[in-house]
Amino acid sequence: MEIIWLGHACFAVESAGYRVVLDPYEMEGYPPLHTEGDRVLCSHGHHDHNNVAAVRLRSDREDPFTYAEVETFHDDAGGTKRGKNLMRILRAEGLTVVHCGDLGHFPTEAQLDAIRGCDALLIPVGGYYTIDAAMARRVCDAVSPRVIVPMHYRHPPFGLSVVAPVEEFLRLFPAERVHRLDACRFSLTDASPSGVVVPRFEG
Repeated sequence: MEIIWLGHACFAVESAGYRVVLDPYEMEGYPPLHTEGDRVLCSHGHHDHNNVAAVRLRSDREDPFTYAEVETFHDDAGGTKRGKNLMRILRAEGLTVVHCGDLGHFPTEAQLDAIRGCDALLIPVGGYYTIDAAMARRVCDAVSPRVIVPMHYRHPPFGLSVVAPVEEFLRLFPAERVHRLDACRFSLTDASPSGVVVPRFEG
């Protein structure tokens, strides 16, 4: 399975030539997004997560994924500030990938049970609109994913000015567990080493 970071909270997850695009964005501070895929999934309706027009859809491939979702909130006040959020669960090749969307609170025990032990957790870490670095670390500890991929953070000149840089999250882990990549993509297998993977934005 291939995981590709397209910037902000947008990822493409590929298996057997089939490509799922998650949370395509349209936002100030990033170049326009143009990509292709066979399916688009959005965690919620905000413009920096639901720009489906940026994805050119293909329709000639068989979908190898199975899907589930966990309803959460975009804030710590039951959705009264920013509404609901969906955590998306994708399974293929015996692997499970969880995209947290704009998770804004520490999940309930039932929500955690749905994603515990996943192979890869794509999680916001920048705070302000989502959970911050410290709470993201708490979520990771509760979920125990093999691979953690931070998202929704500022990496100048890209990203929202009010959110924190990824370094605040990375400092919460031993240096040997952090793997900074020279590319925007990596292969996830059942033998992938554990740790925090930080793809490089190539937009």
